Amino acid sequence: MNDESLPERLILASTSKYRKMLLQRLDLPFDCEAPGTDETPLGDEAPDELVSRLAAQKASVVAGKYPTSVVIGSDQMAVLHGKILGKPGNHQSAVLQLRSCSGQTVKFLTSVSVQSLSRGFSESYTDVTRVSFRSLAEAEIESYLLREKPYDCAGSFKSESLGVTLFERITSEDPTALIGLPLIQTTAMLRRAGFRLP
Repeated sequence: MNDESLPERLILASTSKYRKMLLQRLDLPFDCEAPGTDETPLGDEAPDELVSRLAAQKASVVAGKYPTSVVIGSDQMAVLHGKILGKPGNHQSAVLQLRSCSGQTVKFLTSVSVQSLSRGFSESYTDVTRVSFRSLAEAEIESYLLREKPYDCAGSFKSESLGVTLFERITSEDPTALIGLPLIQTTAMLRRAGFRLP
């Protein structure tokens, strides 16, 4: 592969600080751009269909603006008993989420889509991570939330820091997926899209 075959630019179709932090691990230069997509579910859309559609839609919107670039779109949903758990946004909502997760296994769906119009490249992947919570006492929930304030995180925790103390186990093929971007599959797709990675 010669230099001319390398993609012109890599864009992360997200302003998430968590996804940006993960993508920085690959040591590739990239830009971030908010896709501004409507994330409303369509009718009876199942969570796995919704998360996959949104990741692809985010990538597609930004790829349409920059057709010679390679664009990464991603989306994540937490699902408990078939119901989507959104970002809590505030302390009280986070308390309610963690109460409902206590002693339960929550499924996290993290979808990634890599697209480039000029290369005719489009691939997607959805990781399924299962998080089994300990039985959490009210005092533990309050203490955790006051210390970490994970109000912008689906499921009301940050697994990369103190949130890991809330779990019994995590089952996943990719430990980075739970943070917001499954890097193992993302890396594989980026290689196939023309990037040089170890």
